Amino acid sequence: MSDAVKAVVLLSGGLDSFTAAAVARQDGFRLYALTVHYGQQHLQEIEAARRVGRALGVVDHVELAVDLGVIGGSALTTELAIPKDRSLDEDTIPVTYVPARNTVLLALALGWAEVLGAQDLVIGVNALDYSGYPDCRPAYIAAFERLAALATKAGIEGSAVRVHTPLIEWSKAQIIRRGIELGLDYGLTHSCYDPEEEGRPCGHCDSCRLRARGFAEAGVPDPLLN
Repeated sequence: MSDAVKAVVLLSGGLDSFTAAAVARQDGFRLYALTVHYGQQHLQEIEAARRVGRALGVVDHVELAVDLGVIGGSALTTELAIPKDRSLDEDTIPVTYVPARNTVLLALALGWAEVLGAQDLVIGVNALDYSGYPDCRPAYIAAFERLAALATKAGIEGSAVRVHTPLIEWSKAQIIRRGIELGLDYGLTHSCYDPEEEGRPCGHCDSCRLRARGFAEAGVPDPLLN
């Protein structure tokens, strides 16, 4: 693959998006990072996205604000309580689901990709470790690719966009192991849904617990806790 091939990567500052971007970079893509302020209650993940963007050496890093908190419906964008210490094996959609978030984010990435002349989007969705989110499933990604082919000038002219989801069938431990192979510093990332005032992870939300389980299964320490 030529080094000139551009890809727009959705970069949240979490370990999944960091790893997905690094995999794309390893595959030869030049990365254009997009981070969205979607109304999340804390800004630690935005700061983390800036850190990992610098670590990845992205060509450009755009930050956009689309406040989904205005429409509500999620504990991540409103004052609804973040669930703590719940079973990670539940298959119900949790209150931390943000209505239409990945559709909005991918649509923004699609628009920028069309302007850049890029045909590739990268998103760090994962269907195995957290299948409660409907917009993290392979069927959804395939549907978005069909939408992109119909809804854009590039698609109509035959330049179909591909949505790359390198992590979609990996466990959190597999993601972490791959990132370590790629030399990633996960101390740059942020995962917690409800961090303490000084930014330390709460250790009890779904995201913290999935992260902890992943590092434990990978057999390596989490640099955020050391």
